[in-house]
Amino acid sequence: MRFTAADLVAALTARNLHGDYARLVGPDVEIDGVSFDSRDVRPGQMFVPIVAERDGHDFIGQALAAGAVAYLTSRDDSHDRFGATAIRVRDTAEALIDTGGWVRTLFPASTVVIGVTGSVGKTSTKDLIAVALSSAITTTANVRSFNNEQGLPVTIVNAPADTRALVLEMGMRGFGQIADLCRIARPSIGVVTRVGEAHTELVGGLEGVARAKGELVEALPPQGFAILNADDERVRAMESRSSAPVILFGESADANVRIEGITLDEHGCARFDAVVGEGRTPVRLRVPGRHMASNAAAAIAVGVALGLDVSRMAEALGSTVVSDRRMQVRRTGRDAVVVDDSYNANPTSVEAALRTLADMRAQRRIAILGVMAELEDPVEAHARVAEVAARLGVDVVAVGTDLYGVDSVSIDDAIATLRSLEAGDVALVKGSRVAGLDRIVDASVT
Repeated sequence: MRFTAADLVAALTARNLHGDYARLVGPDVEIDGVSFDSRDVRPGQMFVPIVAERDGHDFIGQALAAGAVAYLTSRDDSHDRFGATAIRVRDTAEALIDTGGWVRTLFPASTVVIGVTGSVGKTSTKDLIAVALSSAITTTANVRSFNNEQGLPVTIVNAPADTRALVLEMGMRGFGQIADLCRIARPSIGVVTRVGEAHTELVGGLEGVARAKGELVEALPPQGFAILNADDERVRAMESRSSAPVILFGESADANVRIEGITLDEHGCARFDAVVGEGRTPVRLRVPGRHMASNAAAAIAVGVALGLDVSRMAEALGSTVVSDRRMQVRRTGRDAVVVDDSYNANPTSVEAALRTLADMRAQRRIAILGVMAELEDPVEAHARVAEVAARLGVDVVAVGTDLYGVDSVSIDDAIATLRSLEAGDVALVKGSRVAGLDRIVDASVT
């Protein structure tokens, strides 16, 4: 979305969010999007320096050199040093949120915003929704997992003005966070994939996760739609929290978008029929995982809510490749298959990934697993995952943790293990972000 620096200052002031603290310093310029990472700045954007472990103000010079035409600042001396257009605010992170909320109002009333949340599958579901809707309407979705109070407003601000469907992943690490994201984005359609053991330490167990994820459903207007997983009892129970009509998806007999006849090919990719009313449409996915059928059904349900053609959506879904490091199939130099699911992990998602590994044609199956963070009972959770792996005949290589009940190995040792695999072997690599298992994949695949 394009706007001028002066219009942004006026909007922040009119909303009485920053008062005199939103002040234009330097010439007015046209801004075409925003970035909070100086390494990713595109010409014409505004740079937003976030103050966290590192102070983003230290990178304003790099952002301007990369083509930024303006920047936010909470310092008084920035313009004197850089001589570029600055907008002085009280807090740059708050101002980014407020900018996203203002730009959201600039889209036509016909633009639909879809919020997507859940303990597992939200990024893949976001990707699948974007592909399904793009078969008929101009659609924008957040890149990677831009799903927090920084990534979500950036996605809104960077969306082209002709966007008619805006798909926004919404994450949480505590109560009230999804509600805050909804106040910025104002979604009319909300999708909840599943309630699982993610961030349970922060919200007091599974019931706390369900309560926090349900904030999306509670934020929907009566003229919107709640798209809920019929196969997850905690998600299904959110129907009582919705003032919007509910569309159920899944394998349950009463699902409005029902999965029938699901099978997996030799690569672990799902094939099924999507049953909507009296219609039956075959869906063939290219992403490994039985659980991807549920994510695809959620995407179809969003399209059904918007009146889109199911067969066109199914055709588009058949060519989908999801975001980086989510069940991404790669190969080593010796032609072993690596399923790179290293972006993040919790017990629910690891167990699903292990079952996918077991379904794939292979001579040998190993899982290179890192720690699963922010769990209420990490000892029990890791032990349970190890039991699932043993039942499925999957050998576990634990990196940097002994919680799986096997001796821990280093990153370098895990790289050596992955490089030693041969054609016919399949390896899963998965752990929470803090484990850094993406380094293992990058050092081992071609």
